[in-house]
Amino acid sequence: MKYTVLGAGAMGLRYGVLLQEAGFDVDFVDTWDQQVDTIRQQKGVYVSRDGQNKHLVPVNIYYPEEYKGDPDVLIVFTKQYQLADFLKRSAHFFNDKQYVVTCMNGMGHIEKLNQYFPEDRVLGGTALIGTVLNKAGDVDFIGAKGAGSMNIANETEKPDQMTHQIVDEFTQAGLNPNLTTNFLGTLMAKVIFNSVVNTLCTMFKIRMGEYIQSPVAKKLGVQLINEAFDVCERAGITLLNTRKEEWETVSYVSRVSNPLHFPSMYQDISKNRQTEVDYINGYIYELGLKYHYEAKTHDFLRNLVHLAEFSGTFDVDGYIQSVLESDKKHAAQQSSAQAKS
Repeated sequence: MKYTVLGAGAMGLRYGVLLQEAGFDVDFVDTWDQQVDTIRQQKGVYVSRDGQNKHLVPVNIYYPEEYKGDPDVLIVFTKQYQLADFLKRSAHFFNDKQYVVTCMNGMGHIEKLNQYFPEDRVLGGTALIGTVLNKAGDVDFIGAKGAGSMNIANETEKPDQMTHQIVDEFTQAGLNPNLTTNFLGTLMAKVIFNSVVNTLCTMFKIRMGEYIQSPVAKKLGVQLINEAFDVCERAGITLLNTRKEEWETVSYVSRVSNPLHFPSMYQDISKNRQTEVDYINGYIYELGLKYHYEAKTHDFLRNLVHLAEFSGTFDVDGYIQSVLESDKKHAAQQSSAQAKS
């Protein structure tokens, strides 16, 4: 089948490049000027694995408005807060035969996709696959070849022939998909995973392998997992894992699969970009409120991430200068008042 990747960031490039290397026809569409222009100038994207063997992979990339392809499957990997605009700009090449696959972080994207695609053509997934975009046109696949895995489900929870074909072709590309029939449970499993690893690694600027070596890693992780499971139980969402299995997944992926990986939330905040914490920890907290439950640890971490976002964009020098000028003005006023008295 022909694939078009919407969002040629770290994960979009990994999925698309692996499918292309497996022999499938792949195009990329993106809205980030620097990414599109750099890849065009280089005539491809530089790909490395764990920082080694950097090489140029030729790819086709387009802005949404200029793309005229006719893909069978769309793979969506934008940021949550970018998705609505991205879909609007891309709608002219959507049709009623296409399927869409998304493994985006957080929650909120399915509702947006359903504005353009019916439930039976939407596949939601969760990818435990680490990838870093070093800079425009330069991506690093984390983990050995074949590392990482994903869960995927048709939104109807009734996989059809096309769903099975997509899973088969993803398998050929080494993406290790596991087909489930639990749509919400599949999506929430990754939200819970990210609510632990992404947020904690981001706050303390550490890799997943560093986090898991901490003597308090399990205590922190289990506390967040328990709150999230409490919320899902109240919301009637059956998760793929038990609480114990969810922690074991966090531990295994951090120790074995992606120990060198900086999660995507850290990559965003290190570049002074908006994070997706509201769609991860924030989503868990807001969902809990609907069922009269407060996931307080998730809310606390969400606010800490927002504070970190603010500190990254806050003009410290300007603030100090304004304080000094205010103090100087106040001192002058006091001196003037004393002179008059």
